Amino acid sequence: MKFLKYLKPYRIYALLAPLFMLGEVTVDLLQPKLMSAIVDDGVLKYDLRVILHTGILMMLLILVGGACGVLSSVFSGCASQGFSRDLRSDVFSKVMRLSFQQTDKFTTGSLVTRLTADITAIQQMVDFALRMFVRDSIMFVGGIFMMLSMNVRFGLALAVAMPIEIVVVIFIMKRANPLYTEVAKRLDTVNSVMQENVSGSRVVKACVREDHESARFDVANTDLMSANLKVQKLVAILQPLLMIVMNMSVIAVIWIGGRQVDAEEMKVGQVMAAVTYLTRILMGIMMLSMMFQTVSRASASAKRIAEVLGTEPVISDGRGAAGCSGKGSVSFRGVTFSYPGSSGDPVVCGIDLDIAPGENIAILGATGSGKSSLVDLIPRFYDTDEGEVLVDGVNVRDYALDDLRGRIGIVLQKSELFSQTAAENIRWGNKNADEEEVRLAAETAQADEFIMTMPEGYDTLIAEKGASLSGGQKQRMSIARAVIKKPEIIIFDDSTSALDLGTEAKLQRALRENLSGTTVITIAQRIASVKNCDRIAVLDHGRLVACAAHQELLDTCGIYQEIYRSQVRTSGGED
Repeated sequence: MKFLKYLKPYRIYALLAPLFMLGEVTVDLLQPKLMSAIVDDGVLKYDLRVILHTGILMMLLILVGGACGVLSSVFSGCASQGFSRDLRSDVFSKVMRLSFQQTDKFTTGSLVTRLTADITAIQQMVDFALRMFVRDSIMFVGGIFMMLSMNVRFGLALAVAMPIEIVVVIFIMKRANPLYTEVAKRLDTVNSVMQENVSGSRVVKACVREDHESARFDVANTDLMSANLKVQKLVAILQPLLMIVMNMSVIAVIWIGGRQVDAEEMKVGQVMAAVTYLTRILMGIMMLSMMFQTVSRASASAKRIAEVLGTEPVISDGRGAAGCSGKGSVSFRGVTFSYPGSSGDPVVCGIDLDIAPGENIAILGATGSGKSSLVDLIPRFYDTDEGEVLVDGVNVRDYALDDLRGRIGIVLQKSELFSQTAAENIRWGNKNADEEEVRLAAETAQADEFIMTMPEGYDTLIAEKGASLSGGQKQRMSIARAVIKKPEIIIFDDSTSALDLGTEAKLQRALRENLSGTTVITIAQRIASVKNCDRIAVLDHGRLVACAAHQELLDTCGIYQEIYRSQVRTSGGED
């Protein structure tokens, strides 16, 4: 019932579709009656005029019924397609608002399945409900009325056949329903494996793991096939059983009708019409059983969609902090954080750190020391377990998310680009930026030079995920995207690792010139990249062990000295 609101904007279409279907079914119900008149009053009495008049009437009714059927399909399609579009938009919007931990819980493959196959299954159910369910229900009831109006004795065949068919349908559907949920889960697995291998194809090829991944996909694919076969084998029994019952019922009607004709209590045309009505009644039950399959599949899909729609974002807007000044200060006060569901020591533990507006600060540490986890708390990709993070003196939990993230420019470790032009990719940071601003941002990020060598310059289409660019080029495009935002705070999360030291030095100079007053937080592995920063915060196993300028750290911090020696010293002396 919770999905009916998505049909409300299309209620006119949803009303017209069954009304026109009623017209088509009415015509179908009249046809056997008219055919009976042709046989009894025309053919058997050699009355050509009755045959012609009744035949023309049948043809006109067929045209009317056909037009009603077409209009019913059109209106049903408009309603169901609009329904699925709006539902898919809402589900996608919900997914976009979920936190990282929630999307990880659902998995990418599962979310793709829910947005595509599951919503399509619900859309098909809506379409069937507006047309086929109405058609088969009216045909079922109307056929019984028309059949019994000819001879009540035909009700004996219906009284025996209908309960048998209904019991068979219920028996099969009761066992098939749980299997549709299993099919959906296994489709999730197939999509997840596929998504991993498409996005990680370079790693697969580099490690020569094609055979291993093909085998893994084959297992998931075979599991999906097995689940589908279980459903199909079960449902395959249904139609033959119903056909047997229907044909036996037809024989019974012919036998009853034959005796009535022999006793001159009925006419041959009426028996023919009764057989036609019986066939349509029982076929209606068969079609309703197919409708139940659609409903079963859609019911399983609806539960999965409702699960997404019913998930409240763990990270949501605060009460708002519109009155705070925009200077770019960041403070960590006793911050401790662990990833949801993880065990062991916290990733970040007891961090106290104040970053002044306009300061250029670096965060350095060994792999796994919590550098990226710490800066992810600033834009609230995750929330702290203990302590608080302040931006401009306000707890980040109190900001509206758009306001908070609008103040921050982020260049992540993995450069994500989209299938758009170079200029459009840069404008992700500021959709209203003009060509001059795009060019300036690219120049600051040292990207202008290689962009201008591309076939159409800034109008060159970038391949999906930036596949047409090198690692360094993708990083510079991502940096340009952050720079054009003109944020109060800009975070470089190990985002210059693919740049040579010369290009990185030019980048740093351009950033100082064009982003003066902006707070810069840089995560880096190389001391050479950050030694000119105002301060360098050194993390070790999630704890802040020192924070000072490069030379002071060389004099006082053992961990920093060790990192320095490992990077700068060689067996032949200094580089």
